[in-house]
Amino acid sequence: AKDISEGFARNVISAKFNDKVVETSTVIRSDGSLTLYTWRDDEGKKAFWHSSSHVLAQALEELYPGVKLSIGPAIENGFYYDVDLGDQIISEKDFEIIEKKMLDIARGKHNFSMKSVSKSDALQKYKNEGNQYKVELIENLTDGEITFCDHSTFTDLCRGGHIPTTGLIKAVKILSVAG
Repeated sequence: AKDISEGFARNVISAKFNDKVVETSTVIRSDGSLTLYTWRDDEGKKAFWHSSSHVLAQALEELYPGVKLSIGPAIENGFYYDVDLGDQIISEKDFEIIEKKMLDIARGKHNFSMKSVSKSDALQKYKNEGNQYKVELIENLTDGEITFCDHSTFTDLCRGGHIPTTGLIKAVKILSVAG
């Protein structure tokens, strides 16, 4: 990216190598086709929003101990995270507190990093946490293709496609809660 322009390099937030979404920190050890994405690209927005969903999940874990996470995908104009709060409730009055917590986490400029995990280790992690939603997801995955994403003190089952750091998240607005 720097060979193209310094400005472009500063704006790259996601990448794809040989048709596989990778992090901008992924070490590439072979020749292939590399595509770099910025906010102007749909894939860049998708990585940004997906990364934001991880920050939302971390904020929810910190604010609502015992919350069980399910999935947190990017969608057309943002993101969401399916969670089970047990007996706890989130309402519109909580949005500002969650947004503030998300921005506090984002300001830490934590790197997103991926790591491969065996199916048995992944299952054990979520069984120990009592998270049947993640256990169900992992049971349908193939050993050798399971990855976790780490940032700050947070780890989550994830296929990838993240921005380099949480520090790129400068603003958050929660629009709704369902369930």
